[in-house]
Amino acid sequence: MKGGIGQLMKQAQEMQANMEKAQEEMASMEVTGESGAGAVRIRMTCKHQVQALDIDHAMIGDDREMLEDLIVAAFNDALRKVEKTVQEKFAGMATGMGLPAGLKLPF
Repeated sequence: MKGGIGQLMKQAQEMQANMEKAQEEMASMEVTGESGAGAVRIRMTCKHQVQALDIDHAMIGDDREMLEDLIVAAFNDALRKVEKTVQEKFAGMATGMGLPAGLKLPF
């Protein structure tokens, strides 16, 4: 019985180390969200930190509402890409520990 608990503790420590490493990687991984066929781009880390906003000069004009909509759409596109990247990165960790399917990592 002690061997089983010891093995479980070792797996938990390994998983914690892997999680910490993956979270560090997420801070440096970036995605780019786009809208308006690339007229507006937002670059964001996988820790949801916006790094840059690029707006095509042709978009800066009188139609402020359209530009605002394009910025929101680009931001939401970046968020979706971050969530997908994070999900793919952490998908294998739950499998190795025998955790239930669908469990969202990081906690």
